[in-house]
Amino acid sequence: MKFAVIPIAVQASTQTRKRQAPKGRRVDAEALAQVQALLGDDSRQRDLLIEHLHKIQDRFGHLSAAHLTALAQEMRIAQTEVYEVATFYHHFDVVKENEVAPAALTVRVCDGLSCEMAGAKDLLAKLPAILGKEVRVIAAPCIGRCEQAPAVAVGQNPVPNATCEAVATKVKANETTHKPESFIDLSAYRAAGGYAVLNECISGSRDVESVIKTLEGSGLRGLGGAGFPAGRKWRIVRSEAGPRLMAVNIDEGEPGTFKDRVLLERDPHRFLEGMLIAAWAVGIAQIYVYLRDEYHGCRAMLEAELAKLRTDPPMADMPQIILRRGAGAYICGEESAMIESIEGKRGMPRLRPPYVAQVGLFGRPTLEHNFETLYWVRELLEKGGAWFASFGANGRKGLRSFSVSGRVKNPGVKLAPAGITIQALIDEHCGGMLPGHTFYGYLPGGASGGILPASMNTIPLDFDTLQPYGCFIGSAAVVVLSNHDTAVAAARNTMRFFQHESCGQCTPCRNGTAKAAALIEQPKWDIALLADLSTVMRDASICGLGQAAPNPVDCVVKYFPHELA
Repeated sequence: MKFAVIPIAVQASTQTRKRQAPKGRRVDAEALAQVQALLGDDSRQRDLLIEHLHKIQDRFGHLSAAHLTALAQEMRIAQTEVYEVATFYHHFDVVKENEVAPAALTVRVCDGLSCEMAGAKDLLAKLPAILGKEVRVIAAPCIGRCEQAPAVAVGQNPVPNATCEAVATKVKANETTHKPESFIDLSAYRAAGGYAVLNECISGSRDVESVIKTLEGSGLRGLGGAGFPAGRKWRIVRSEAGPRLMAVNIDEGEPGTFKDRVLLERDPHRFLEGMLIAAWAVGIAQIYVYLRDEYHGCRAMLEAELAKLRTDPPMADMPQIILRRGAGAYICGEESAMIESIEGKRGMPRLRPPYVAQVGLFGRPTLEHNFETLYWVRELLEKGGAWFASFGANGRKGLRSFSVSGRVKNPGVKLAPAGITIQALIDEHCGGMLPGHTFYGYLPGGASGGILPASMNTIPLDFDTLQPYGCFIGSAAVVVLSNHDTAVAAARNTMRFFQHESCGQCTPCRNGTAKAAALIEQPKWDIALLADLSTVMRDASICGLGQAAPNPVDCVVKYFPHELA
């Protein structure tokens, strides 16, 4: 067969113009020089991205587009990676081209439930006019000082029981740094017998099996909220192939929780000794301590004490201890999100399996622990597991550190028997209610633990005792409400918090918290729609944030229907 030939005209060759530079933002020479000077001889490894972003934020008060571009080039990573991490965390202020940088000084007013009850809204309304345009005043989620409500942070300096006058005085005096108060330092700790238990472990006076059995016999569980048995966790990670790592969670972002900060401020080496005993027992090669950014004084103190410990270590071949700084993200209290953050990424929870004990930090088996769990290790080994288990009330075993805030006379960290009731906790440990206040309700486990009425004041406060009522104890953050408060207002406050802190990874949590917050702001609640939304969030959210966020709302519907009439 013959086909027609279609002639194709040959065009004359044209000279294409070459691109003069790569696409995207160009690196500014001055910004690059500033970033290089800030980083100095520090490593440019990928997991240090958040640490380096902190250096720029601390030095310039914000993160300019020019500095982000320069940092991306210096660390040899994509600008998009730097930008997505910087914009994920609340404590980084990203300023694009032609945008105005924030004021040099930022005053953060905590708007968590305890602080809102104590007058945070009034502070937010009055402080901008008092402090002027040279100071930025913003609302901030819980800063971990609920017993000092209302709490304010002037730069990096917390102001307890804040008033407009007290905040203005700090600003005028430029007191923006928190200096650690008196605590048990290394020399004092050693003089009182500190690190003796660790020495017994290293010398062979104690063997690994007996140490783990003591933990198992005590019934000690994870005290960050999940409540996994500590001894069993040590066995699981120990059985994994090395090298094994440890990640210590001191993010403590649950509204109402402050126990870890209080204990760390008093006795840091008790925690460090427990941490090193765990490292010895499990065979840990490297330890990462993740401390929330709001605890500036604790960080300075811990850095100084760790420097002393490295100079005069309590054990040969002490594992490397690396302190990492959070950047303002509640979600990083979730163990896998914390690990992502330590690796210099956005703090987004991982899908499981595999579990952190198998594939954790940098892909290695990881022993993840809350601060308080490790804080108890030394005393448990000194006194025995039976000693710890001998405490308890209402059929429960052990001791718990309760963070109590709200309408009680004496808020603070209360060491009490596990299983104590809310009524006994208020009457015997907090001096009763504030004058003029009548006990009305309580949050037994922080913002996500639900809300119960005062009439349900005989339930033991411990793991597994509150679930039948749609609540849980979590980190034992107890917020007490009075007749001056409403459960509806408490639920609105907590849902706004969850909406603000959702990492945005999964739709049920990202959209569910926003939708729930909008629905409960209405004068009349759509109970059927809220119930449907709650079911979807519980069943389909990736992590505990979305799964537990509906708890306060569901409790209002169930236990406080008179408020919705």
